[in-house]
Amino acid sequence: MEFFLGFAFVMVGLLWVVVVLPQQRRVRAHQQVVMSLQEGDEVVLTAGIHGRITHLGPEELDLEVAPGVELRVARQAVLRRVVHAVPTDADAAEPEVDIGNAGDNNAERPDGDHTTL
Repeated sequence: MEFFLGFAFVMVGLLWVVVVLPQQRRVRAHQQVVMSLQEGDEVVLTAGIHGRITHLGPEELDLEVAPGVELRVARQAVLRRVVHAVPTDADAAEPEVDIGNAGDNNAERPDGDHTTL
């Protein structure tokens, strides 16, 4: 009986660490995102709709999804804020390779060699 009680406590503790704590962290992170929203932010809703916030209320927000098309949605429906990637100098330094002639065996190789591929 004592072994069973000890085992049960260990299993409940393990369940708490594996399931409950990560879920609490996700909920706190989502609440932080929702509370930090500002007008002009681009967001993605849980339904997959993308748009820009035009008006914020305490419980709802207006989202422009196309020019002249606005939706009123609950703040909690926001999944995440869209962060646009800023190209770095390293990205700009990489040459673009044209693969338009990828199937042509006599095409020029990207390194400038004219031999067949």
